[in-house]
Amino acid sequence: MISDSPVEADAFIIAVPTPFKPDKSADLRAVVAAAEAIQPHLRKGNLVILESTSPPRTTIDVVAPILESGGLKAGTDFHLAYSPERVLPGQILRELIENTRVIGGVNPASAEEGRMLYSAFVTGEIILTDATTAEMVKLMENTFRDINIATANEFARLAEGFGVDIWEAISLANRHPRVRILNPGPGVGGHCISVDPWFLVEAAPDTASLVRAARQVNDSQPAYLVDFLRRRMGDLSKLNIAALGQSYKADVDDVRESPAIRVVELLSQAGAKVSIFEPYRADLTLPYADACATLEDAVRSSDVLLLLVGHSQFRSLKPAQVRGMTPARVVVDTVNTWDRVAWQSAGFEFLRLGDGKN
Repeated sequence: MISDSPVEADAFIIAVPTPFKPDKSADLRAVVAAAEAIQPHLRKGNLVILESTSPPRTTIDVVAPILESGGLKAGTDFHLAYSPERVLPGQILRELIENTRVIGGVNPASAEEGRMLYSAFVTGEIILTDATTAEMVKLMENTFRDINIATANEFARLAEGFGVDIWEAISLANRHPRVRILNPGPGVGGHCISVDPWFLVEAAPDTASLVRAARQVNDSQPAYLVDFLRRRMGDLSKLNIAALGQSYKADVDDVRESPAIRVVELLSQAGAKVSIFEPYRADLTLPYADACATLEDAVRSSDVLLLLVGHSQFRSLKPAQVRGMTPARVVVDTVNTWDRVAWQSAGFEFLRLGDGKN
């Protein structure tokens, strides 16, 4: 049975959005509302699992008191646990089944009860811990990636000043057996990596200084890219720019917190006329850009082609064919997707973010 409100059940899973507020603090209203909706239906022996990404101690400090308001005690009368979802857009069903699951209970019995539920469909390893550790594990996973990307973005800024191609430098550094630097780009987006680190900053503002600094680097990367374009091409208000890709990563349709959208907004504020083409979101419109249904429409009157997302469709473009679609003779690759020699051979000036050699 499908219902828009909770009904009596043996187990309840809370999997609602947890965005952040303008001040970067976690917006837990949906979690609170879900817990309040479950509470009247809670019975002895029930299991409640929070899956929503949350600041540490949300399970025990926010969810538990709400559920206990009816007189039942978490860990004694009912089971309460936290188990973060860890899925990749485009592969959600497979990863729900195959990925390792971390289940943190408010007590060992709650964690074990969670294991019994998830083992009905999870084929990956199931690891038990306490609720707050499980909450922190999810935040650590995404924060680690955010810090790594911030490092790469800062390396790219340094490389420009040093006359170094950061893409070459990263590929060489990664040959070290214990080094794995991720790629720079126009910023970090999506509802996980760009959001979750702020939950740690909120929970421990005096301690999470590195986490905050990484977020600031990645949040400022769209502005750095626009400044990069200004340094290379002068007055942006004189340019028609085709921005290719608006999702937060390649080959997905998710535009949440997308740095590409922020880049377009900043270009518009600088006076540029911007056309956007996002092949995975034909319905996407922005108030400060012209949304185009096809690549041909986006590049038809452009002076500059700006690659913001490395979609497969863009990766396979033939420079000679593109030359016949557009008067643009400058291409800017922000994600190291296009081949410099191929585009230059087709008559384009080629710029790449983080390439200080050119």
